[in-house]
Amino acid sequence: MSDPEIIYTNKTKQESTVDLKVTHVVYGLQLVGLFTFVGFIFGIILNYIKVSDVRGTWLESHFRWQIRTFWFGILWSIIGGLLVMFLVGYAILCISYIWMIYRVIKGWMYLIDHREIY
Repeated sequence: MSDPEIIYTNKTKQESTVDLKVTHVVYGLQLVGLFTFVGFIFGIILNYIKVSDVRGTWLESHFRWQIRTFWFGILWSIIGGLLVMFLVGYAILCISYIWMIYRVIKGWMYLIDHREIY
């Protein structure tokens, strides 16, 4: 009997293992991206290349989570950057950075536990 939280739909276990590794790699790239933006760029490119491979599986929720982390992180960073001259931008940048750290850690922890994330 298999674990009910791990769902392999229209995929072999081998293919899902590869998708799981890709999802781990993207979280790793996002973690690197917190220090050098290049990691986030490579991570989002990998997300969009592989998203069709995980459709209908429990990993799709992680891809959505990673993509949203990237785009909302960009949005809040731009807003914070534009408002730096009014000093409130520094607070927005700090909060958005902490939020991105939270999202990467929470997502990766759920992935390690083989749980969907919302």
